[in-house]
Amino acid sequence: MSLSSETAHTIMEACKQRARELRSPVSIAIVDAGGHLVLFERMMVPYGFATGNMAIAKASTAVMFNQSTDSVAQWGAEIPGFAASLASMTDGKFIMAAGGWPVRINNVTIGGVGISGGNAAGRDDDIAQAGLAALGITPEAPRQSTPQTATLAHQPQQVAAATVYSSSDKDKAPYTQALYAQAKGAQPDDDTAPRPGVRSTESSQYNPYSLPSQDYTSEQRPGRENDPDIRL
Repeated sequence: MSLSSETAHTIMEACKQRARELRSPVSIAIVDAGGHLVLFERMMVPYGFATGNMAIAKASTAVMFNQSTDSVAQWGAEIPGFAASLASMTDGKFIMAAGGWPVRINNVTIGGVGISGGNAAGRDDDIAQAGLAALGITPEAPRQSTPQTATLAHQPQQVAAATVYSSSDKDKAPYTQALYAQAKGAQPDDDTAPRPGVRSTESSQYNPYSLPSQDYTSEQRPGRENDPDIRL
């Protein structure tokens, strides 16, 4: 099934009638299933020079993604560079703004309608839906999308837990606390004991990369008692 000239004119007249009722002159574009322009009218003369291209882009975008341009704007805004890339690849026939709807009959997309220039929020969508209603089409509500960053921000951050024994009383049952948030001195006693060949420091943690201190005199160095190069 394809978009006939009669169907396009039916959509056009219904959109114009609704625009007159709202006292909102707009640009109206109707494209076929391939995104090719079938019918166009700009009600605002001589104003609205930019609304013509925007109406065509909305109709083309609705056909391209088989959903309203408002829905495309919701999920497309989460993809960096998405709008600029598509606009460049389609020679400006892509836009993320409300006012474009696919024309679907018997679950088959036969075209799209785009409206631009509404003088109040939601006017473009209102006028476009009036055109669909003339064909007995009930538009689906735009898909809602929650940004990923907002979803993650509300999720509790889970931190791994570790079993730690109190150094003051080893006979008591172990308690747990968040890993990487242990207070100083809360490590097991075995970890605080001096290691052979390692200097004791204020830190209770053993550093495997620390070098042993070599504070020896000439008498304490085996086999070096008569070394003439030693200077005390």
